[in-house]
Amino acid sequence: MVLAQSGAAGRDAIERFHQPDYVERVMAASREGSGYLDYGDTPAFPGCYEVASHLVGAALEGARRVLAGEARRSFQPIGGLHHARRGAAAGFCVFNDLGVLIETLRAEHGVRRIAYVDIDVHHGDGVFYEFERDAELAIADIHESGLHLYPGTGFAYETGHGEAQGTKLNLPLRPGAGDAEFFSAWDDAERFLERFAPEFVILQCGADGLAGDPLADLRLTPAAHAHAARRLVALAERHAHGRLMAFGGGGYNLQNLSNAWCAVLEGLVAGLVAG
Repeated sequence: MVLAQSGAAGRDAIERFHQPDYVERVMAASREGSGYLDYGDTPAFPGCYEVASHLVGAALEGARRVLAGEARRSFQPIGGLHHARRGAAAGFCVFNDLGVLIETLRAEHGVRRIAYVDIDVHHGDGVFYEFERDAELAIADIHESGLHLYPGTGFAYETGHGEAQGTKLNLPLRPGAGDAEFFSAWDDAERFLERFAPEFVILQCGADGLAGDPLADLRLTPAAHAHAARRLVALAERHAHGRLMAFGGGGYNLQNLSNAWCAVLEGLVAGLVAG
């Protein structure tokens, strides 16, 4: 296991996903250092552009290393900002590092069939809806139902549009659901992903679904995260030459963050040893 350094992503890379006028707005807000980038969730602080650019840069460096064969998998604990849209901030997310990563995998590395798996308690709307018509991006998203939790989206009937119909899978859980419900949903997600046979796998493994998180209502344990990591390692080995990137996502209980991320990291490292 290697701890890697990375730098800030350039504006040209960020604009593979984000609209130029939105990037300009973030830069201006970063200089001003006050107010909000959205309706009141995502504050503009001095240097917010630089901070967000470094998170994107870390994702792109991880991808470079994985695709160059310098690493088999990567884990970026501060990342997975899945609510930001192409032209807007949302849900504490300034730039969508995942969206930039997906566009960069295609533009720079020629990777087409990508699987995006999201187990954060909140639906990954910034990825889902911006790629809703993209038939080469499979999305499996397990989250607390949008009937009860922000951002109020991610229903089972939403499966993609146009040529992408059937390439998206939302698996909403009711408040109070625990590991048993998660494992059942995971079985459905894994069968879906197996049929897609991706060339590259991305996991957003937010810890806010664990019991005790103050902003959500699921009752998962770290066993859910460990299971997701182990099973995706195996899937990536079968279809994607082992290429898997994991991102920490959300979580508002520090002990839960530690427990969930350690479970994911142990799964990724165990897969390396086994591979």
